[in-house]
Amino acid sequence: MKYLQSFFGVIVNFSRRYMFLVIALGVSNIQIVGAQELGDHQYTSEAIERGSRIYSRECALCHGPQGDIVDGVNLRVGIFKNVRSDDDLRTVVSQGAGQGQMPAFGLNAADLDGIVAFIRAGFDPDGVAVRIGDPARGRVIFEGKGECVSCHRVNGIGPRTAPDLSEIGAVRTPSVLQQNLLDPSAAILPINRPVRLVTLTEETVLGRRLNEDTYTVQVIDSDERLRSFRKSDLATYEISMQPSKEPTSLSGEEVADVVGYLLTLRGQ
Repeated sequence: MKYLQSFFGVIVNFSRRYMFLVIALGVSNIQIVGAQELGDHQYTSEAIERGSRIYSRECALCHGPQGDIVDGVNLRVGIFKNVRSDDDLRTVVSQGAGQGQMPAFGLNAADLDGIVAFIRAGFDPDGVAVRIGDPARGRVIFEGKGECVSCHRVNGIGPRTAPDLSEIGAVRTPSVLQQNLLDPSAAILPINRPVRLVTLTEETVLGRRLNEDTYTVQVIDSDERLRSFRKSDLATYEISMQPSKEPTSLSGEEVADVVGYLLTLRGQ
């Protein structure tokens, strides 16, 4: 048991060097114990409710109650023609778009925040609206200060020690991506937890699961080799229940920028 605790301690300490963006499903009632408060990264419930009222009054006639009747645009699920960041959204609303097809709206700052918040919450007045920053700045952080590329693979470039993020923007919501940064212990999927295998021939393998069924388990080991084992050939098979990394130390603006960049990753 003491050796097992030591092993998992090594895994956790190794992972803390990087922004290990493990992939998760769902987000609700997030409790953050890291350097930032979650409120630093999202809009308030009041802003979302304000945006709901403004949208119904000013936007629903053209965009529809669910935001999906303009060709090529679905506001509720975040599909836009020329919008990536929250600032892009504010610009479109305040200056208009489509060569006059969408008029400019003279909203104050609070109303603009409300519209953006309502859209980012997926048209759910009770939802969570995550701030989306600048994707270009986010990429610089992802590849530099955040050291995310030390673990993650994007569009065929990078290691395989963490999940491939090439299509993450198409399969994960902003709130889930934010949670992976701010509260990784709640976000990590069981399939992505570190594992330790010891075979009957006394070989010890450390790595991450790729797949598992009743009789076999497939892992990528610490040397990035794909390995497959029959469970009947294993003396022990242990899965760490510890988080793979601590909450990020990035600032609120930097988190928003990284989320903005990740949302642009939709495969080639």
